[in-house]
Formats: sequence, C-alpha cells, structure tokens
Amino acid sequence: MAQGRLQDAAECYRQAVAVNPQYAEGFLNLGFVLKEQGLYAEAEACLKQAVLINPELEDAFYLLGALSQERGNLAGAAENYNKTLELKPDFEIVYRDLCQVLFESGQNESAKSVIKQGLSLNPESAEFHCYLGNLYVHEKKFDKAIACYRKSLSVDPEYAVVYSNMGKAFIEQGKIDEAIDCYRKAVSLDSESVAVGSKSSLLFLQNYYPRNSPAQYLADAKHYGSEVLSQAKPYASWPACPTNGRRLRVGLVSGDLMGHPVGYFLESILAHLNPSRIELVAYPTQPQEDDLTSRIKPYFSAWNSVAGLNDEAAAQKIHSDGIHILVDLAGHTTHHRLPVFAWKPAPVQVNWLGYFASTGVPGMDYLLADPISVPESQREQFTETVWYLPDTRLCFTPPESSAALTPMLPPSVRKGFITFGCFQNVSKINDEVLGLWARIFHSLPQARLRLQSKQMDCPAACEQMLRRLAQAGIAQHRVVIEGPMPRENYLAAHAEVDIILDTFPYPGGTTTCEALWMGVPTLTLAGNTMLARQGASMLACAGLEEWIASNEEEYVARALFHAADVSRLAQLRSGLREQILASPLFDARRFAQHLEDALHGMWQHSHALNSWEHNV
Repeated sequence: MAQGRLQDAAECYRQAVAVNPQYAEGFLNLGFVLKEQGLYAEAEACLKQAVLINPELEDAFYLLGALSQERGNLAGAAENYNKTLELKPDFEIVYRDLCQVLFESGQNESAKSVIKQGLSLNPESAEFHCYLGNLYVHEKKFDKAIACYRKSLSVDPEYAVVYSNMGKAFIEQGKIDEAIDCYRKAVSLDSESVAVGSKSSLLFLQNYYPRNSPAQYLADAKHYGSEVLSQAKPYASWPACPTNGRRLRVGLVSGDLMGHPVGYFLESILAHLNPSRIELVAYPTQPQEDDLTSRIKPYFSAWNSVAGLNDEAAAQKIHSDGIHILVDLAGHTTHHRLPVFAWKPAPVQVNWLGYFASTGVPGMDYLLADPISVPESQREQFTETVWYLPDTRLCFTPPESSAALTPMLPPSVRKGFITFGCFQNVSKINDEVLGLWARIFHSLPQARLRLQSKQMDCPAACEQMLRRLAQAGIAQHRVVIEGPMPRENYLAAHAEVDIILDTFPYPGGTTTCEALWMGVPTLTLAGNTMLARQGASMLACAGLEEWIASNEEEYVARALFHAADVSRLAQLRSGLREQILASPLFDARRFAQHLEDALHGMWQHSHALNSWEHNV
C-alpha cells in the first residue's frame, strides 16, 4: 500500500480477513484502501465490521466520519467524529474535521467550541487558529478573525492560506492596502494550493484600490496569464466554422446565470437575440439555479455544466461542441474558469459583462467595451483587443417587482433635509470614499445618510461601519443602516433617498441602474480605468452627464449643487424612468442588434487575421 498499489493491498487484506474474520485491523485497513479507491459502499461495510468486532477502534470511527463527510452525510460524519474523540480525546486532526462538518451544517457556535477544544490541546496549532479565524469571519467579527490569523502566522509564517484568508477579512473592513499586502504575500509564498487562485484574487482586489496603478494591474494580469498558459495545451484547430454571415454558435461561460447582476443585465438581451444569427450554448460553472435561471434557459440550445470538470475536461467539452465564439462573463470574479480559456477551446474568445478589466489570459482575443468606459487612450490597459459597442457595454433588465411601478416624490420634500444613500457592497466603501462623503456632510449639517448592504446583516458589521463613519466625521445620529432584504423591499427603499452617492474606484452597476429605475439619480466620479468609468458610462448613456464628476473637488461641488435644488430633484424623479427607458441603457432590442453585429464583426476580423485549421 505504501507504494500506491491499492488493488494489491486490497487483495491482501481480503485474504487476511477471510482467514481471520475477527481481524478488526484487517477490516480497518481494507476499508481505508477501498475508500482511497472510491469504493465507498464497500469501504463503509468494512469499517462498520471493524467497529463491530472492536468497538474501541478509534481509527475506524474516524474513517467512517471522513467517509460520511466525503459523501455529504454531515450528521453521520459528526456522529463518528464525536465517537472518535470519546475514545481518543487527543486525536488532533479530528477537531479540525469535526469543526468543518459543524460549520457546513450551520452550527457555527458548536464549530467554535470544537476548535477551541483543539486549541486547548495544542495552543500552538497554526491550523486551528486559522480555522477559528474563518469562523469569526463568518460571524463578521473581523477584528477577532484577524487576531486569530496573526496568531496562526506567528506559529507558521509561511502559511500561505492564512494570508489569503486574512486578505478577505481586510477587504470586508475596507482596508484595501492591508488586503493587497496579504494577497501579495500569499502569492510570494507560491504555495500550490493558493498560488494561481491568489493571483486571480489579487487582480480582482486591485479594482477596489483607490490608488490602483493600471500599469501594475496589467503586469500582474500578464503574469497570471503566463501561469495559466503554462498549465494548458491550447487547441490549434477547431470543427468546421461558418462563413458569409451564417449563424454563429456562441458559448457563455459563467457562474452567475441566475438572480445576480450578470443575470439582471443578461436576461432581456437574450430575449432579443436573433436565433438565425446567434445560437447560444450555456456553460454554467456552478450548480446553483433559481427563477431567473429557469426564465433564460429556453434561450439556449444546450445547457452544459462544467462544474466539477477540471480545466482540460471542460476545454475538451467546449471544443467538441463546436463553439465558434466563447464568451467569458466572469473575469476574475467568483466561480470563474479563466484557465479553461488558456486551452483555447474556441477559435474566438471574448471578455464581456461580468468583469471590467483585462483578464491577462493569452487566447482571450477581445474585450467588449464602449467609448466612454474605455477611451482610445486607455486601450493599452488590456491584453485583449478592445471591440467597441456604439452606445454602451451594458443593458439592464427592468425589475419585475411591483415596488418599481409607482414613482415617489423625493423624501426631502416631506422631511425638509436631503438624504443621501449608498446601497453598495460595503467592500467598495473605502476610507477615501468616506473622507469625501464627510466633506459633503460637513457642508450640509442637516443631511442624512442611508447605507443598505447585504453585509449589514448582524450587529457586529453595523457597529464596525458606524465606527468607520464616525472616524471619518459622520456622526452616528445622521446614519441609517439597513441589511439585506427581498428585492421588492430593497427597491421600495429608494423612496427614502434623494441622491445616491457612488463609490470609487469601484462604482455601482446593478445598484445604479436600479436606482435610476426608481427615479433616484447617482452622483459618480469618473476615474482612469474601465471599472472606474462604469458609472460615467451608464449615466452618460441615460442622458445624465451633469451627475458625472471628473475629480474629487467636482464630486463634492456637484453633490452640494444638486442637493440645493429640491424642486429640480423632484422634477427629475418624476420623469427619470421614462427617460432611461428611452435610452440605450434599457433598450434591449437595440443592444441585442449591436451585440449580434459585434460578434459577427469579431468573427470576421479574427477569420481574416488567422489561418485557422478547421478539420479535427
């Protein structure tokens, strides 16, 4: 068995227990070998026989727990792990595994209790301190989590995963500098378990950084691309391809084909694509589905999940499907499969919608943009060739919620003071944003702020945000904080806000469109990257250029200017929905036509540039 000859080992143990049916250790070892071979049912039978013969065989109970955990039987895993600890309280690894099982079962307090028991046994376990930190992150007790991570690193300074996890905790606190330092350290340690993932996370994180250098981002993206390319074997030929404007087979790769910002922007576009020009194939990267998923599935000729497939298998599947253009809708966000694109499973590959910067992946041929989000002078920020859509790179699907049907007067009309709002992910609210907001509130002593975010779902998170606001100079009595709520209620909450204050350099996308739909304008600050110009692109497309600031001084000045004219806000609010519905930002039919033209244009451009081999 030590030489990896599992089949031979299994046969030896079978012979041993056949000779001595009371040989508990023989059944234990046979169970272990069968588990390693993936023969779970046989393994379980052997392990149960082992404990039947010897009810104090702790290793057998542990393996039964591990087997149950692998098969998704969390209750069974917990029962067997607890039995193991009854027999052997100093069995350290069991505390870790039991902690994980309890956490996955939603028993966070019990998981903490178990890992603390493990720490009482071994106070210098870097792994146990890391696990405890993870549990505190789940509770949004980020200070405690970071303290645990620091303790873990004091024991093992080379523990790369801890740096990665601590980076996530810093992000949630809005401490972007510290988060970037953590991810860079994780990358520098080059642990196989975190290296490529941390490099991708670092790229995504840089988008939150107020002092982000486009040149540094591009260098890091190219480094990531080299890494994934080194692990791929790109295809050089593909199935027969269409010519003369015939229908293109387009694959969409995404983990967000559901009630997610990507889904919200995509839904109405899919409904208006011409099936005689574009055939769609979906490649979801994770199994979660919802009502939106059910609504969009009929627009696809095939729904081929690549969840659970390794990069080579996923690329092989896409290649065999004869995809002409493969579109990535994730970039460096959660559930992405960018390494698959390094295999070049389709002759043309495009970065669009779910990300807002270069992927850095060789073989990602194009990036869909618009002239405002990517001015000509900023094309050099991408490894991809920038392909321009004429109006906007985004088109929003209007909400179906009943809360979106009735325009309301601005709250300042009835309250006598301006209420600013921000419904963004808290991670976007960095210290520079708070500092600029504080200048606005200092000039408007009666103004109020409404913060609403899915992260504000517990007292600890709310208290931390209130402390940050107070440190910036915005007193607690001027702030209302709301946590997650159903989308209909969230939309209705715009009745309590006069003006949305956008974040920077990571502005709103979905939240900006939803606010516009509810008649609430957003004040945005245009920056020097595609992402930082996203708000400007959407507002210009909606005809709201006067709500775009080009620098921080102008951001404050425009906030004060707009807040000073309540009647003008009321007039804008009353007609804003009609205005945006007439704009390209909400015109799915117009956008779909432009998207079809772009896909065919990229195909023809690539076909002209490349001498493709089409026989495979």
